[in-house]
Amino acid sequence: MTLHVPALIVGGGISGLVCAHALRKAGIAAQVLEACGRAGGSIRSERRDGYLLELGPQSFSGTAPLLALCTELGIAGDIVQAPPHASRYVLVAGVLKQVPLNPPAFFTSDLVSAQTKWAIARDLLGKSHPPEQDESVGAFVRRKFSAELLDRLVGPFVSGVYAGDPERLSLRSAFPMLHDAEKRKGSVIRGMMAKSGEGPRQRPMLLSFRDGAETLPRALATRLGEKLQLNARVTRIESNRVGDSFHVTIQMQSQEETILADNLVIATPTDVAAGLLHEVNRNLESLLGEIEYAPVAVVSLGYRRSDVGHPLAGFGFLVPRSAGLRVLGTVWNSSLFPGRVPDGQVLLTSFVGGATDPRAATLQPGELSSLVHSEIAPLLAIHGAPSFSNVTIYPRALPQYNLGHAERLGAIEDHRRRFPNLWLVGNYVRGPAIGACVEQSLNVANQILSRGKP
Repeated sequence: MTLHVPALIVGGGISGLVCAHALRKAGIAAQVLEACGRAGGSIRSERRDGYLLELGPQSFSGTAPLLALCTELGIAGDIVQAPPHASRYVLVAGVLKQVPLNPPAFFTSDLVSAQTKWAIARDLLGKSHPPEQDESVGAFVRRKFSAELLDRLVGPFVSGVYAGDPERLSLRSAFPMLHDAEKRKGSVIRGMMAKSGEGPRQRPMLLSFRDGAETLPRALATRLGEKLQLNARVTRIESNRVGDSFHVTIQMQSQEETILADNLVIATPTDVAAGLLHEVNRNLESLLGEIEYAPVAVVSLGYRRSDVGHPLAGFGFLVPRSAGLRVLGTVWNSSLFPGRVPDGQVLLTSFVGGATDPRAATLQPGELSSLVHSEIAPLLAIHGAPSFSNVTIYPRALPQYNLGHAERLGAIEDHRRRFPNLWLVGNYVRGPAIGACVEQSLNVANQILSRGKP
């Protein structure tokens, strides 16, 4: 017997879970299929040997939709906030320098030269126009400011957010507010100031949960209950005619089933989505398959506090590629949130690989632990070996918003519109942050609802 559902979501990561939750809250009997044995995708939190490990995102920003969702799920009371003024550092000439967080501090710091500071002042007073063609983040920063600013601040930030290459990353796709600011006001700084004055100003909050970031997908999975099917792998999707229901074939253990879905939401990484849509639309398959991903290794090392000479007062540090290290950056987990470590220990999570060093993610876990320890030990005055180690490797960690990404997404949307009951959600659309995924999934749920209940 074929099961008929009004909405079927393929993929139980944060995007798929949020979309399903919003639909069910509105009275649409949505169902989720997840190929793995757990929901949540790359949002993974584990307790081991007294450590609370984040194997994916280390924290999240408290956007209004995300906080409202937490309240709705009854988990807002479990939210913990990082120190609001936690310092960020960047490695410059072998020394960790504090990143200034406001204009006066920036212009009085020695992080960048007087020439770079003057270039920033020149943007405030002058006027420029962005090029018509797509521009890389690297080209933009050199054009508007300086190569030094790219190397010491922007490049490391790009590595921290996207694990990307600033020479390939599209400014208007990855950082659209900067592109729009220059386009509207002829100045990045004046444009950003005007944007901030358009609504109530909200200080960004860096958050997590007492039991880790996975608290959110776990709560969503609990709400969905039996409507979330784990270990259910979709093997084929067919549609006889545009607008018709989709026939979705799934493999569960040793048996095969078919689901008839009035609305179909694909909430998987793009390579999986491309394969699933092979029989539906070859153009969608091709365009989705063109989106690149960067590999990342997440290396968590625990140390005795007495073996670490650095005070670790802050968020952590980022590493410019010019420094010659393979570590992209390190988060000081035990300095940010309580309950992360046993007494007398600290936890440091480092990231290796990314678009600029993809081979790093092919190293063995033991090699990665040794590599990270050897690179961060001199920077943090660490005098002893790690007392704890965990390595998680993601061969396809983060989608790359490279040059042409906006045009590619536009072409994907053009083809998707030909199937009014097909929807795509994921971190390749509006950004990799948890909050961005939540907002895009809620938007798609609202679009489905606007079509009327099936």
